[in-house]
Amino acid sequence: MTQFPFPPPPGSLCPPVWTGKAFQVDGKPTGVLAYDLGASGWTDDLTDFHEDVAGGTHYIDVASRRHALAELRRWVGQRPAVIMDVGCSSGFLLQEIRTALAGAEVIGADYVRGPLERLAKTIPDVPLLQFDLTQCPLPDSSLDAVVLLNVLEHIQDDSLAIRQVFRVLKPNGVAVIEVPAGPHLYDVYDKFLMHFRRYRADDLARLLRDAGFDILSQSHLGFFLYPAFAHVKRSNRKFLNESEESQKEIVQLNIERHKSNLLIRAVMRLEDSLRSHISYPCGIRCLFTCRKPAS
Repeated sequence: MTQFPFPPPPGSLCPPVWTGKAFQVDGKPTGVLAYDLGASGWTDDLTDFHEDVAGGTHYIDVASRRHALAELRRWVGQRPAVIMDVGCSSGFLLQEIRTALAGAEVIGADYVRGPLERLAKTIPDVPLLQFDLTQCPLPDSSLDAVVLLNVLEHIQDDSLAIRQVFRVLKPNGVAVIEVPAGPHLYDVYDKFLMHFRRYRADDLARLLRDAGFDILSQSHLGFFLYPAFAHVKRSNRKFLNESEESQKEIVQLNIERHKSNLLIRAVMRLEDSLRSHISYPCGIRCLFTCRKPAS
């Protein structure tokens, strides 16, 4: 990787050096560069639970990554670029970006340490950072693109997080953002996975514009599945006051249900093929791609 300006972590006076396989911090190697953390709506245990149940093959997550890659191809292309995946978790998208965009240099970032430590062993040639997005340590105008898939709903001050993304992007830099849609559908799944909110597309668009972004595209993921999805979400609201263990069982059942269904996968691919012609007005998740103006 080129000499990206990683700032010194807490307790260190010298900038870290990325060797291509690890960071050197004060002469000592580390696979994960860790910065200060604030409060968050996510934990290592929740990451382990979600990965154990959904893995990297759940139909909605596959479609989510496919859309993010399509937007990166469209707005970044094969030119040399530095792309950061915030909330990289087990690294599925990181690996796909490296394959699809040969000219890109990728950085993985997450709030929780456990997944990053595992990633440092499986993809040691990717710089990995642990930080709180609302306190992002990276310098101004240092990234060409940032991807945030299902991250903002875990951050209480999402407006501050968005402003930080704007700050670290270069002029004309691109942000690909996905969040759960529909505040009225907040249910036991959202509560157990520590979501502060679900979003109306208009509300997120306002936050993005207030931060200074120009919106390049706006749509939804899971439009054709939305009626059935909304019915399940409304039914699940009655479990909001159940015990944590009962909530966990319900969420596990929801995630596992149809996660590898071939018909649903085909429907999601059809939806993808039409999205370049249609901006879907509702769905399971809101999709935004936005750009920091050149000046």
